[in-house]
Amino acid sequence: MKVVLAGGHLTPALAVLEALPKDTSVVYVGRKYALEGDKALSLEYQTISALAIPFVGLRAARLQRKLTRHTLASLLRFPAGLYRAVLILRNENPDVVVSFGGYIGFTLSLAAYLCRLPFVIHEQTMDAGLANKITGKFADAICISWNSSRRYFPAKKTRLTGNPLRKSFFQDVSGVSPDKSDPFIYVTGGSLGSHAINVLVEKSLSTLLGKFRVIHQTGDARQFGDFDRLKKARDDLPKQLAGRYTLVRFVLPHEVGPYMAQASLVISRSGINTVTELLYLGKPCLLIPLPHGQRGEQRRNASFVKEIGIGEVLEQEFLTEERFSEQVICMMENLDDFLDHSAQAHKQIPVKAAEQIVEVIERVVAKKT
Repeated sequence: MKVVLAGGHLTPALAVLEALPKDTSVVYVGRKYALEGDKALSLEYQTISALAIPFVGLRAARLQRKLTRHTLASLLRFPAGLYRAVLILRNENPDVVVSFGGYIGFTLSLAAYLCRLPFVIHEQTMDAGLANKITGKFADAICISWNSSRRYFPAKKTRLTGNPLRKSFFQDVSGVSPDKSDPFIYVTGGSLGSHAINVLVEKSLSTLLGKFRVIHQTGDARQFGDFDRLKKARDDLPKQLAGRYTLVRFVLPHEVGPYMAQASLVISRSGINTVTELLYLGKPCLLIPLPHGQRGEQRRNASFVKEIGIGEVLEQEFLTEERFSEQVICMMENLDDFLDHSAQAHKQIPVKAAEQIVEVIERVVAKKT
């Protein structure tokens, strides 16, 4: 069986990749560069290349829900991106295309339809992304992560599988923390990093490091230069505090589970893949949702975590470094209040999601055959 995985969301794609039969031939189509006009290589490109899996970069048009100054340029780019996607599929001739949403997945799904190739889509969110709403109408099968997504897709083609986690979340996580007697906070903005969170941590460094160790993943966007600026800030700290601050551009996908599991507290955005991981681990977390875009998706995700009881939510628009550091210290001093809800959080996440998605893929291929 030959499968083309269409990027959009790397985390579930990697989980499914791990669950595919060993003799499966895989090609990954995604973004080579992290941001438009930024020459920093994307995490998906670096991760997939390190796994020795063929990676094909696709420059496709982003889907736009409303008119902006980028709308015309995006529309003009769409035909070329679709044409390139068709060429990729004709060259690779896979048995099935598997899309994980986003504009790359949207373009590959349309190309699969034009090439009369079967394709499967996976929806991670509690609602449905625009790309999957459109392509779900003619997909061969649809995998959803939450029951609340059912209303967006044809019932006969839809299966509740859950949002898949990588195998590292189910393995022994001992050995990540160099000093288990000294609790640490793990700060992440996702693969691209979060400039807003990076700035909050930067302004709060002395306060936080006076009490805790911090492992901080900044991303590598050249636009803000956060990593280099924070590295200089660390170098300017007293030696005792600087030794308590670990700074990295990326945490590799297979390392995320261990870092999250051993952290006392996770500070992050509230994208659905991060929220899935936090719920599975029952990990106390401080969530700072993206304040714009995605139709309020991150706010809904964060509210869900807070309602379960393992997290708190701070809105970026009204957040100061004083409020931020006060909330972090308060949570670290009252971790047991959040850990009491860990079991309930863990129950929200199916543990065999990746295997169920592979079953759907194999059934689609068998039907074609």
